[in-house]
Amino acid sequence: MQNPEVFILAIESSCDDTAAAILQNDKVLSNVVANQLIHSQYGGVVPELASRAHQQNIVPVIAAALQKAKIQKEQLSAIAFTQGPGLMGSLLVGSSFAKSLALALKIPLIAVNHMHAHILAHFIDEEGFEKPTFPFLALTISGGHTQIVRVNDFFDLKIIGETTDDAVGEAFDKSAKILGLPYPGGPFIDKHAQLGNPKAFAFTKPKVPGLDFSFSGLKTAILYFIQKKKLENPNFIEENLDDICASIQFTIIEILMDKLKLAVKETGIKQIAIGGGVSANSGIRKTLKETENKYGWKTFIPKFEYTTDNAAMIGIVGYQKFLTENFETSSVVSKARIQF
Repeated sequence: MQNPEVFILAIESSCDDTAAAILQNDKVLSNVVANQLIHSQYGGVVPELASRAHQQNIVPVIAAALQKAKIQKEQLSAIAFTQGPGLMGSLLVGSSFAKSLALALKIPLIAVNHMHAHILAHFIDEEGFEKPTFPFLALTISGGHTQIVRVNDFFDLKIIGETTDDAVGEAFDKSAKILGLPYPGGPFIDKHAQLGNPKAFAFTKPKVPGLDFSFSGLKTAILYFIQKKKLENPNFIEENLDDICASIQFTIIEILMDKLKLAVKETGIKQIAIGGGVSANSGIRKTLKETENKYGWKTFIPKFEYTTDNAAMIGIVGYQKFLTENFETSSVVSKARIQF
C-alpha cells in the first residue's frame, strides 16, 4: 500500500528555465517555472547569463512551490534534482541547492536524468490523461535531443534511434532564424504553419539508415532555398511566410513519422508516447493522434505544461526512485552529458 505522505521537492535547472515542483506520491501539488527572457535578444541561450538567472530565481521559485502546495519544508520526504544532461553552470545551481537543502533537512537526495524525466512525465497522476503500459516506444524531441526509446520498465530504457547531428528543436529554431522570426522560433513556425499550405514548397528528407535522424542537411536546404528565392523576390518571406512555415513543419513531421513507423515495424510495439519541448507542437500532436485510426497505434501525449522543461517530470522520476530507495550522496556530480 502506498504511503500517502511521500512528498518530493523537485528542482529542474538544466537550461534556461528555473523550475520547482512538489509531488505527493505521483500527484502534482505545485509546478512553478521561472522563464529567462534575456536570451531572446541573443537568438539563443547564453550559458553564463542562464547560470546567473538561476541563482536569482531558485530561492523564490522553490518558496513559491512550497507555498502553492501548502507544504512546509520539514514535511518533505526527499529532494530530486536534474543531474543532466544540460548546461553545466545551470545544472550546478540546481544540484548545489538540492544537496544543501537535503543535508540541512537530513532527507534523501535523488539524481534525475532530464530525458528520463520527459518520458516518465506520462506517469504523473493527471485527470483525463491515460498512462502507457510497458513496453512502449517514447519519442523524445527537444532543442537538444531527438530519440526513439524503447521503454520496458521505469528504469529499463534503451535508445534505439537518435539524431546523428542536430536535434529537431534546433531545426525549428534555426529555420525560424533564417525567416527572421524571434527566438525561440519553434512556436512561431507552428503558429504560422497552421495558416499555410504544407505542400506549397518541397524539401528533401535526409536519407539516414535505420532509426537514426539527421537535421543538419534539412537546415542547409532551407537556408539555400530562402537565399535563392529572396534573390528572385526580396519580399518572398513576407509574401509566403505561412506556406514556408507549413512546408518546413510538414517535412519535419514526415521525418519523425517515417522513423516511428519503422520503429513500430521492427519492435512490434504499437504504444507511442511523446515528450520533450517540441512535443508541444500542434502539428506533431495532431499527426500522432491521427495514427490511432490510421495504423492502430495507441498514442500518449502529455499535458502541455509537462512537455517543456518543468520540475513535475523530475519529481515523478524522484518518486519512483524513492520507492526503490535509489538515493545519492552529496558527492554526486552534475553531468552535461548523461546516459540512461
